[in-house]
Amino acid sequence: MLALYRAGHSILLVITQPDRPGHRQKITAPPVKVAALELGLEVLQPEKIREASVVEQVRGLEPDLVVVVAYGQIIPPSLLAIPRSGVVNVHASLLPRHRGASPVAHAILAGDSETGVTIMRMDEQLDHGPVLATRSTPIGEREDAPALTARLAEMGADLLVETLGRWDEIEPVAQQDRLATVAPRLRKEDGELEWDSSAPEIDRRVRALQPWPGVTLPTKRGRVKVLSGHIEGDRYVPDIVQVPGKKPAPARQVLGDA
Repeated sequence: MLALYRAGHSILLVITQPDRPGHRQKITAPPVKVAALELGLEVLQPEKIREASVVEQVRGLEPDLVVVVAYGQIIPPSLLAIPRSGVVNVHASLLPRHRGASPVAHAILAGDSETGVTIMRMDEQLDHGPVLATRSTPIGEREDAPALTARLAEMGADLLVETLGRWDEIEPVAQQDRLATVAPRLRKEDGELEWDSSAPEIDRRVRALQPWPGVTLPTKRGRVKVLSGHIEGDRYVPDIVQVPGKKPAPARQVLGDA
């Protein structure tokens, strides 16, 4: 949003999720809302994007284009049909690889050496529409999901602005569906590991499943959340861990010989 604003695009409306309970159950506004209000933009926060009142409000604005970034809900056909130039999505993977809700985590989980961002024109299927632009980047050996997400967010914003700047020159390219993989939502049990998992598997999960659900491993002090670590030979060695109810601390300090 900020990149589009700085590039001089007219933003008629910002739609984001409702305010939700955050730290200590305090109702917290989404960062998108905070940024939009600072820019003096109109903000809408419906529970469901498919609500008739939302669709009618967007239709009344007669937008040229709608941009979707990590919204978390399926965009209904009634809304897809409104903008003259369609609806575009900034997706944090090199489509058709890792279609779905958790592409960053699944790129790390799969051991991919690279990932990237894709600008695509949305259709009624999940992350299926034709590709307008892509940009790739290596995944660092120690890079975790929050760090990679932050890098991809910047890349996606830059690529979106560039794409809109040459909109009339772009020929959309259909995705090769036979190469598609799925990146479903993460589950709490995805992070409940045992020490008999291989060191590379534990390492990938620790990096991929930050900040949620996180990885826990059994110790003499019970299951402990592992926030970071490294591989030594064929062993995975935790560096920073967190005991329930305590602050993160060095593993040697918390676990000792456990």
